[in-house]
Amino acid sequence: MKAFDEQVERLAALGYPAMLGCPPGEFRERLDALRVHVPAEAAALDVAQGTTGFVLVVHCAAAAAAKTLPLVVRDGRAAIERLFPRTPDFFRPLPSLSMPSGHAYLLLDVDRGNGSLNAVPKEAEARIAADGRTPLTLEDGIALLTQHPEFLQPNRCFMMLGSRGDDKRVPALWLSNKQPKLGWCWEGNPHTWLGFASCGARSPGVAVLG
Repeated sequence: MKAFDEQVERLAALGYPAMLGCPPGEFRERLDALRVHVPAEAAALDVAQGTTGFVLVVHCAAAAAAKTLPLVVRDGRAAIERLFPRTPDFFRPLPSLSMPSGHAYLLLDVDRGNGSLNAVPKEAEARIAADGRTPLTLEDGIALLTQHPEFLQPNRCFMMLGSRGDDKRVPALWLSNKQPKLGWCWEGNPHTWLGFASCGARSPGVAVLG
């Protein structure tokens, strides 16, 4: 599938094999095992609606958010972190998500959350669960923008309820002066320009390292 190959090649071009200490050929070969999980009728990217059929995620300590975030570039502007007084590793995937094993997996049926703009995070979490969906993690959100930086649109940005720390902060990705930024918002506050990104499922994972 062309879209799958394009995502693999984008990661290769951005230096993921070197980041992981994996030869480029082996990197491609290991990720190719995920191809079988791409739905036959995967939806095409729709920037206006904020939806796409699948996104390839590489998630491991060697490709931590602090390293991968600067590789997100939108209109020539690299993403920056505005998490003070926290750091990306403060936000961990919720244990309830049962994340795939291995170092890479696919997000399936991704939605930016246009329908949840201006919702309170706790309310949005309940809606996502009621729809049989699962919230994106911080790493999922970065992976999504790595492949589709145009997913961030003015007044159409998103929070990632799948990653939390031990307080009431929720990580979010937004545009500020046309630059992608990773920050956080309080769980009790609604924002007219922030929705809540989710996916229909995550595929089984594959090992990229070792």
